[in-house]
Amino acid sequence: MWAFLTDRLSVNPLGDLTSETGIWTLRFLCLTLAITPLRRITGWNAIVRFRRMIGLFAFFYGSLHFLTYMLVDRLAGLVEFPGGLVSIETIRRLAASIAGDIAGDRPFITIGFTALALLLPLALTSTTGMIRRLGRKWQALHRLVYVSACLGVVHYWWLVKADISRPRYYALAVGALLGFRAWWSRRRRSRTPARTPAAHPRRMPESQRHTM
Repeated sequence: MWAFLTDRLSVNPLGDLTSETGIWTLRFLCLTLAITPLRRITGWNAIVRFRRMIGLFAFFYGSLHFLTYMLVDRLAGLVEFPGGLVSIETIRRLAASIAGDIAGDRPFITIGFTALALLLPLALTSTTGMIRRLGRKWQALHRLVYVSACLGVVHYWWLVKADISRPRYYALAVGALLGFRAWWSRRRRSRTPARTPAAHPRRMPESQRHTM
């Protein structure tokens, strides 16, 4: 919308929409991953309250990205629309075309769809009630965001093919954020003293026990 209002759209505005929604998905994923490092470095613990909201924005823009791909790429690529634009046959052909891309006809779409699919359970379990029900399993489940961010970078890298300057920046950002987490976890483990098993009381000989 900002590009439209400032007259900065290209000759393919729908393509711009597809591209920008994908880039904003990556940006919000990077922001989600940046919350913990920022909290560790600055001690600003209150920032954690924004992590779920930012993660939901990542899922929202990822969904918009997939929706524009469906409409701009696949639906527009159908040669015929038997029965009309919203007929059962048109929907069947559209679904078959998308399924073919996801199944491996276009590997970068396979990777991108997988990244979005991994965000779906995170969005569904982002409520306070689900956090309470899942307990410790919630944190383990939401580590899928690491995988989704990596797959998102690969999707972008494979999409552009030639000019990889922008995907490279996101790859460096995601790598640095995940690297910080790995470093911090190793540092914390190295500072935690090893627990020694409690010494068992020495068993008194049978002869002495009877004389007590």
